[in-house]
Amino acid sequence: MEKTGKKLALLTLTLASLTLFGCAAVPRAERDPRDPWQRMNRATFHFDMQFYQHVASPVARTYVRVVPHPLRTGISNFFANLSYPTVIVNALLQGQLKDFVRDSGRFIVNSTIGIGGLFNPASHMDMPPEDRDFGQTFGKWGMGTGPYLVLPFLGPSDVRDTLGMVPAEYTDPVHYVQNTWADWGTRGAGLLNTDAEMQPTIRLIDQSLDPYTFARHAYLSQREFMVKGEGKENAAEEELKQLQNGGN
Repeated sequence: MEKTGKKLALLTLTLASLTLFGCAAVPRAERDPRDPWQRMNRATFHFDMQFYQHVASPVARTYVRVVPHPLRTGISNFFANLSYPTVIVNALLQGQLKDFVRDSGRFIVNSTIGIGGLFNPASHMDMPPEDRDFGQTFGKWGMGTGPYLVLPFLGPSDVRDTLGMVPAEYTDPVHYVQNTWADWGTRGAGLLNTDAEMQPTIRLIDQSLDPYTFARHAYLSQREFMVKGEGKENAAEEELKQLQNGGN
């Protein structure tokens, strides 16, 4: 319950801040109907980028430099496998029974033959990885995205995806770890691994004419693709090309 309380506190703080910044004026040329809270979002985005550039990125670069690539691959495989119960549950909630069976098989194979997920034999057994979450499921059930929203430390999101974080806490095996040190240690290691994997994406963002607009367009386009099969699967690269050519 303590971890869920912290998650709900984050959501409450974020939603409460909308009353302070949601109606702030934004230059007409920058307005986007999907982003009515742009002033607040830009401030949060700037904070996130500063934190990443000055804190998270140096730590991640040290991690990449010190830890051998094969070991980093094993760690990445482990955390990908650890997050897979969320994928499995959402396959079932979306009514994708064949995918549910295949995803369950992938998790079992990688957790056993793959030694707790350190190795990824399932991908060589016609069980490729999938990416599903509760925000996507809510979208397939007909829920709208709501306004675009940038979360402190977590980055681009929207109201629907932010609400999806609450049930996702209960499909995360780490939620059920009783030891506080093991709990936060695992979460910290997972964040470090994620930061290391995000470095190429952050560099793409930094190359754009307007990093905030790039991140917003790329995120919303990719999420639309995941829910409706529309938009761009490789949204980040496409948005970067457009923004480098002066588009918004």
